[in-house]
Amino acid sequence: GWQTSVKSGSLSYVLPCNRLPVQLMSQVRVYTSNGQKKGLGSEDTNVSSAQDTVPKGATGQDANSAGQKQSFLKEPIQVKVKAVLKKREYGPKYTQNNFITGVRAINEFCLKSSDLDQLRKIKRRSPHDDTETFTVYLRSDVEAKSLEVWGSHEALARERKRRKEAEIEYRENLFRNQRLLKEYKEFFGNTKPRSSTAAMFLKGPGKVVMVAICINGLNFFFKLLAWVYTGSASMFSEAIHSLADTCNQALLALGISQSARTPDPSHPYGFTNMRYIASLISGVGIFMMGAGLSWYHGIMGLLHPHPIESLLWAYCILAGSLVSEGATLLVAINEIRRSARAKGLSFYQYVVQSRDPSTNVVLLEDAAAVLSVAVAATCMGLTSLTGNTYYDSLGSLGVGTLLGTVSAFLIYTNTEALLGKSIQPEQLQRLTELLESDPVVRAIHDVKATDMGMSKVRFKAEVDFDGRVVTRSYLEKQDIEQLLQEIQQVKTLEELEAFMLKHGENIIDTLGAEVDRLEKDLKQRNPDVRHVDLEIL
Repeated sequence: GWQTSVKSGSLSYVLPCNRLPVQLMSQVRVYTSNGQKKGLGSEDTNVSSAQDTVPKGATGQDANSAGQKQSFLKEPIQVKVKAVLKKREYGPKYTQNNFITGVRAINEFCLKSSDLDQLRKIKRRSPHDDTETFTVYLRSDVEAKSLEVWGSHEALARERKRRKEAEIEYRENLFRNQRLLKEYKEFFGNTKPRSSTAAMFLKGPGKVVMVAICINGLNFFFKLLAWVYTGSASMFSEAIHSLADTCNQALLALGISQSARTPDPSHPYGFTNMRYIASLISGVGIFMMGAGLSWYHGIMGLLHPHPIESLLWAYCILAGSLVSEGATLLVAINEIRRSARAKGLSFYQYVVQSRDPSTNVVLLEDAAAVLSVAVAATCMGLTSLTGNTYYDSLGSLGVGTLLGTVSAFLIYTNTEALLGKSIQPEQLQRLTELLESDPVVRAIHDVKATDMGMSKVRFKAEVDFDGRVVTRSYLEKQDIEQLLQEIQQVKTLEELEAFMLKHGENIIDTLGAEVDRLEKDLKQRNPDVRHVDLEIL
């Protein structure tokens, strides 16, 4: 039989028994090891039965022992029985209560939209900001419908395989399909409004980059002619500098165009980092093409000096370059000042934090260009006065050193941005205080806020929610009197389970709605925050 622990006074006994008398409210219920009741009676009956258990031939110590047992059994034995709900075994994989969208049902189970019309439709809270609710279907219903349509799992698997092969074939012929689609659009007319890519280069960083491309292209052409005419090493460095600037700014224009692409399943957070990638490649290009060639030509000029022709035309071209590069520099400065003022930052902070990599590259390249024109003009003037070509070669080395410094700064700032640096501590503190001041939040932990570039912040935190506040929020939307009537009607364990499951699911939905509300508040009060991930502790 099973054993139970019984306390009598200060002593504790463990009694092995097959029948255990239990006294509850002056009634004695006798349970066997299988939990079945054997009879009901009064306490006196129980005691007498216990007395009868003493053997007739017992004497002396045995009689005393029997008397102790008899007196012990007179003490009431209280057993607290805990009623628990039987645990349900779901197995390693349970998908009967899963919801799926109509798109997944059509794609994964090879159904038509008309097949879904016959299934149960369930309205759920939408995970998207633009809609409040959306329609989902029970996965079990969709699976049953797919078997009804295709007849068997084997037929469904064959259809999935066929569609997968068709998708692979489509991807292999993607270029041809895109060309056909373009022809169809030109023939039938494009009903969608076209995204104005050209508009990106008419304002903001795009405008600065396009102005720089035009001016640096013209400067390269005229500087190249001046170098061919004079043979000056400084003029060659200036021509290479303008060529590097033109190529790099063309790369920046490509980065700006690519960064505006719409996010796709392969890149869910978009392509904003393309500007940083283009700026990083631009910095490497300045170092290799600009600094490297300038150093090489300067060193060769020192090792193998050669006479320089008249520098009059070179001075004229340098003066024109100074004016044009200065104009581009002013355009970049004005754009950065306007953007920094909008973000509440100083000019220096905006540049160092690399908030706009494309404009930063133009700013630094044009600043280096203005300084290099001054260096080249000074060295060429010293060469004209002294007739010593070493000054001209030193000017080429100086221009190369200036370009190397600019490229190192660009490589560092853009690498930091691509690695995902944290936002400023003051901004992070504001976001933390906003969450902690909400009554539904008890505490937040493991806060991370990453600058994704181009004024886009991703915020992540683990939130300890106050279950009482969440439950009260749910109760405030309910009819309390009707809820009380439902509670009073609960008589059995099955009714209690159904009641708890119903309202438990609704409270979980309320918790999800609170998470959505917090994420929406963070985005509204901090426009830079584009992606919010709140994890429930």
